[in-house]
Amino acid sequence: MRAGGEGRAMTTTAATTTAERHELVGLRIVTEHDVFLARQRGRDVAAIVGLENQDQVRVATAISELTRELAGLDAPTTVTIAMAAQPRPALLITATWSGRLGGARDHDALAAVDGIAAAARLTDGCDLTWHADGGSVVLAKKLPPGSEALTPQRIATLRSACRDVRPGNALDGLRIQNQDLLSTLDDLRARQEDLLRANAELEETNRGVLALHAELSEELEKTNQGVVALYAELDEATGRLQEVNESKTRFWRNVSHELRTPLNSVIGLSRLLLDPGSDPITSEQRHRVELIRDSGATLLSLVNELLDVAKAEAGQIEIRPRLTDLGTVLGHLEASLQPMVTSPEVDLVVEAPDPPVVLWTDPGLLGQILRNLVSNAVEFTERGRVRCTAGVQQDGDMVEIVVADTGIGIPPEHRERVFEEFHQVPGPLQRHRSGSGLGLPHAGRLAGVLGGALDLQSEPGTGTTVTFRMPMRADATPAGRYHRVLVVDDDPGFREIAHGALGPYADRVIDAEDGAAALRAMRAERPDLVMLDLDIPPPDGSAVLDEMRRDADLDDVPVVIVTSADLDGAHRARLAATTVVVGKSSFTPELLLHAAAAAARLVGGPP
Repeated sequence: MRAGGEGRAMTTTAATTTAERHELVGLRIVTEHDVFLARQRGRDVAAIVGLENQDQVRVATAISELTRELAGLDAPTTVTIAMAAQPRPALLITATWSGRLGGARDHDALAAVDGIAAAARLTDGCDLTWHADGGSVVLAKKLPPGSEALTPQRIATLRSACRDVRPGNALDGLRIQNQDLLSTLDDLRARQEDLLRANAELEETNRGVLALHAELSEELEKTNQGVVALYAELDEATGRLQEVNESKTRFWRNVSHELRTPLNSVIGLSRLLLDPGSDPITSEQRHRVELIRDSGATLLSLVNELLDVAKAEAGQIEIRPRLTDLGTVLGHLEASLQPMVTSPEVDLVVEAPDPPVVLWTDPGLLGQILRNLVSNAVEFTERGRVRCTAGVQQDGDMVEIVVADTGIGIPPEHRERVFEEFHQVPGPLQRHRSGSGLGLPHAGRLAGVLGGALDLQSEPGTGTTVTFRMPMRADATPAGRYHRVLVVDDDPGFREIAHGALGPYADRVIDAEDGAAALRAMRAERPDLVMLDLDIPPPDGSAVLDEMRRDADLDDVPVVIVTSADLDGAHRARLAATTVVVGKSSFTPELLLHAAAAAARLVGGPP
């Protein structure tokens, strides 16, 4: 709506006042009878230009409301009904008056006049102009989409049709209004029925949704109960399985210990009988004693394998890392296994890495893994070559050791199972072999202990290649320099050793003799590294560690456990999750530095 005072105007709706107008009807409003005629003429013109019935009623009512206000003025008012073509064909009703309409003294009051406000609501646009001595209003009602264009011929036709319309009497007008009212009531009734039907459908849908929700909730509740019951069964089964596994491990360990003593005695006695200084025996007796000795040695080897597996499953394998020359390990390996190669058709080749490779690892465990892989390759190779090579991968972080043979190979269905305990690949060579099926599984477990993994590729009749990849730890030294290191131990001698080892890498090394003093020192100033003994005055080392992991300011401080205690597998595994455990018996300054670097990696610090 646009309302304008003298010298100013305001537009609030888009109307077609600037488009070219083609007048169809002109009216003068003086009396209330003129209001009736204006309404009737407006309805007729709306029908002629093609407005739908509801829009015809809206136009007639808008003219009636507007002219009702204009009829109360002292001076006559002119109302014209015209057509405008741009931007979209529309019917325009224009009223111009002199004097104050509805007592309005400004444009805001004029816009609030009942008749004008009602007319504006019934049409698509209302342009209002106010002057101190009068004003004007233009109402616009757009024609339906697809209406005929306003060509000169179309304008002439509309004007002719409007001239031919004869005004009716009051009864005709009342009848038409009643018909409009009835039509409107019918429309409202139909809409109400549609609304009631839609509400009924919505209620039915809601009932269906509620029923479905109840059904789904019931099914979900039953499912949840089933899941809870299943978890309970799984927990129970897991507990039973763990008990069985622990029983098996205890059995292996106990039986292995019980068998090793008499076996060592049998082997020792057979060696005494075969000793040249013993009483002479016949060749037949010597042969039998040698069989006893060899059988005892074979059985002892199997018992040792069982004991190693039991230790591994119980988490009792102790890692003793140190700087290890891989070439030296491979040299010892070749020297110990070369006697196993009894066939002249098989060559054992062990190549030392060039340049030399130095690892930070446990050479004993590494030797066990390689001895197992190479001895397996030798036993299952009838002719050709067994070759062991080693080198550092391109990224420099991993070392790769490859054992390749030209033996009988492994069928596809057995490649994964060779790492299962007691599984042996059936074949002609297996009948002449005394193995237990524990070697490869144990080697795979030891590889994991050292942070590596085994990969096996094999083709029947072609050979087998086993690749062992493990971390390259030769360069694992503490990152940067420590600002503050806390050593917690009640042994002054060990504290002195720790000072000597860490002094070159730390600005300050602080001591604490018990758990309470350690916690006070850490909370007073956060350390960069903690060396912690478990057996200290209360609270002990385990309690200090638990308190640190609960403290948001201390939970990421690297911790190295240095202890002489004999830890069980569960305790060691729990500590190893967030700390590095070092035995005091194997302690060296070099080991301490590498352990500190590993502890930093465990809590997300720099390696």
